[in-house]
Amino acid sequence: MNTGILYIVATPIGNLEDITFRAIRVLQEVDLVVCEDTRVTKRLLDNYNIKTPTASFYNLQRKAGATKPVPKVEYLVHNLVQGKNIALVTDAGTPGISDPGNQLVEAAVAEQISVIPVSGVSALTTLASVSGIDLSEFVFLGFPPHKKGRETFFKKVIEFSMPVIFYESPHRVLKNLELLQKLGTEKKIILGRELTKMFEEIVRGSVSEVLDYFQKNPGKVKGEFVIIVY
Repeated sequence: MNTGILYIVATPIGNLEDITFRAIRVLQEVDLVVCEDTRVTKRLLDNYNIKTPTASFYNLQRKAGATKPVPKVEYLVHNLVQGKNIALVTDAGTPGISDPGNQLVEAAVAEQISVIPVSGVSALTTLASVSGIDLSEFVFLGFPPHKKGRETFFKKVIEFSMPVIFYESPHRVLKNLELLQKLGTEKKIILGRELTKMFEEIVRGSVSEVLDYFQKNPGKVKGEFVIIVY
């Protein structure tokens, strides 16, 4: 029996038109679409009349010190070994970047299952493309810690000589901009909010200028943020 294929499929970060023909075909042809949140993915699939069954991969975390994948990973790998083709998607963008998709890829590779990327949009590269700064070298740090290690994280951000890109949630963006201001950095910021969506906005300036803008416009502290510090 031939093993199945695990496809890592990039999906739109907002605008549903930002999907490739290849991604649509793969999502139509696989046996199962594994997603972060089935409700979010269903909106995309319905938009393109894709009837493939879905399964949630939501909030999957490997416990500290664990040596084996969590049971859901084992279940999915078992299906791949049995010849099922599976597409992994995230709510928005490219799986495996600041989400637990890497755990499924790692387990599939260990079983010598073919893993094929179906490339597309990413919030990171979307903001980078309109930054207007030299990004021949940069550092990506994912999401900052919620509590412990937060100040250490931002001290590291301002110590890098090259631009730093990280993701941020609306719940912590002001607090973390305030921390950057407190640390006294002279660096500048390019902040992308709601990228590719109706209320897309890109804000540029010093840390103080960007912080002041959102303090004066609290209604805009919504959606997901991508931030470049340089």
